[in-house]
Amino acid sequence: MNETATLNGYGTLIEPATLKVERLLPGPIDRVWAYLTQSELRRRWLAAGDMELKVGATFELTWRNNELTDPPGKRPEGFGEEHRIESRILAVEPPHKLAYTFGKAGEVTFELTEKGNNVLLTLIHRRLPDRSTMLSVSAGWHAHLDILVARVSGKTPDPFWDGWSRLKQDYDRRLPA
Repeated sequence: MNETATLNGYGTLIEPATLKVERLLPGPIDRVWAYLTQSELRRRWLAAGDMELKVGATFELTWRNNELTDPPGKRPEGFGEEHRIESRILAVEPPHKLAYTFGKAGEVTFELTEKGNNVLLTLIHRRLPDRSTMLSVSAGWHAHLDILVARVSGKTPDPFWDGWSRLKQDYDRRLPA
């Protein structure tokens, strides 16, 4: 797989319960860091929630996926208009690393590395509790990161829910049972 396919494509399991997804974003790194850490920017691609950038600090993430794209696409059955999780900061090294718990579904680490005028974002989601969560989270991170790429690139993202639904089926075929 070439670098472009890896950086714009599917996440991979690097351990049985650990997903890794990479995206190459236009810099500078401080702008990408802001999209990870500032609630108003993060809500445009993932979830809102003020966070104190201090190890041990707790915060709440609030997803409103229907507000991420216009149109949002068809929301699958079983999903409400809003979803919340409690998280705790595990590591913070501005502007290169941010890690936090992901409710009861493991922990997430974002690492940012400058690559010329671009920034390599590496996301690792560890301790995924089961395959069902793994499929939902894999499709979710893929779709949310695609929206982040569009946002920082000044482009209009594709409908969130349609992409998520397609990606969940793709990950069901790609990830081991």
